[in-house]
Amino acid sequence: MKIDIQHIAKLARLSIPEEKAPMFERQMEEIVAMCENMPEITADFDPVDPAHPMALRRDEIAPSFSREDILRNAPQSQAGCVVVPRTVE
Repeated sequence: MKIDIQHIAKLARLSIPEEKAPMFERQMEEIVAMCENMPEITADFDPVDPAHPMALRRDEIAPSFSREDILRNAPQSQAGCVVVPRTVE
């Protein structure tokens, strides 16, 4: 599968130097190929290993960025929210 890394970078609002584009395209193609080769999940698949149950972390309030700091870095804001391009009609 051919990946257009410059198009992906544009959608993500990233700047990729032309000399690094081939490397990123190759890496992205390898990631997609790895995902395409993953086994199918069947109905009898049990994602939880009883010998090693998952422990969820506690949901704790922690210091974060202020709304002003976040909006200061946004390309466009309106009414205290970040404005993003419409993706769904």
